[in-house]
Amino acid sequence: MRAMLCREFGDPSVLTMGEVDDPVPGPGQVKVEVHSVGMNFPDLLLIAGKYQTKPSFPFSPGIECAGIVVDLGEGVEGLAVGDRVMCDAGYGCCSEYVLGVAHRTYKLPDAMPVDVAGGFPITYGTTYHALVDRAQIQPGDVLLVHGAAGGVGLNAVEIGRLLGAMVIGTVGSDEKIDIVKQYGADHVINYNKENFRDVVKDLTDGKGADVIYDPVGGDVCDLSMRCINWNGRLLVIGFASGRIAEVKTNLVLLKGCQMVGVYWGDFANRDVPRNRANFATMFDWYEQGKINPHISAHYPFEKTNEAIDFIQSRKSTGKVIVQVRD
Repeated sequence: MRAMLCREFGDPSVLTMGEVDDPVPGPGQVKVEVHSVGMNFPDLLLIAGKYQTKPSFPFSPGIECAGIVVDLGEGVEGLAVGDRVMCDAGYGCCSEYVLGVAHRTYKLPDAMPVDVAGGFPITYGTTYHALVDRAQIQPGDVLLVHGAAGGVGLNAVEIGRLLGAMVIGTVGSDEKIDIVKQYGADHVINYNKENFRDVVKDLTDGKGADVIYDPVGGDVCDLSMRCINWNGRLLVIGFASGRIAEVKTNLVLLKGCQMVGVYWGDFANRDVPRNRANFATMFDWYEQGKINPHISAHYPFEKTNEAIDFIQSRKSTGKVIVQVRD
């Protein structure tokens, strides 16, 4: 089968198309004919050798996809050959076929197009788990979302608003403000023009945000601790800034707040029933028109490297999709 391969660590230009053996599903696995792949910031880290997972060379990027089930391993229940599905595979989705774990492979809602489904599992799975399971967000809470125009960020704005929060988003350019407002943000801050700490304090009468959704880390995390409310929850989503923050624990004490780790991938393995219930809720929301995944760009399979480079440029909003098949 054809696959976009990484044979050495580097930037997106190291990726080249090649031929590899078709995968054969083992116990509990599903073989998926890949139609669309959702590209994510971790793909950039994966091919640079900076991600927590380091596959052996050659490997394909792509941690999530959608397509058609073509074969089942021993013991798989609830799925059948021909089912339209989405899955998160860890890596390897930028290929014509990929193996998914059955309990992290989900049948698509009838109305969901396959390109939308390809970019759904990672960001929506992470965000729902973060806001509902970890932060236990409540109607009326003030939710501060960093990187609000990105994949996970835009989902956080959308779901936070749906759950009744007042949403404040931060972005790095004025061009991204409109899309964040479209998805439900009450206020959007360009952090290159304004100090978001001061604006958040002003908007909340000095109290600060109840929940802070932080996929950026670094200086953003440091400053977030200066505008978190009493009993607030700072959700550690990722480190897109490239620096892992070193939090002053005296602030955690003085604010009576919590720093809450969000590792959706491990949660999905540890609590399968709850994770699948989360997806059932989100699929219901999709069918009712309550959530509307945003795709800012589609790329053909042969230009996977350009899709990842577009994410690296920080010009994308929402999801970037690679089309392996029409």
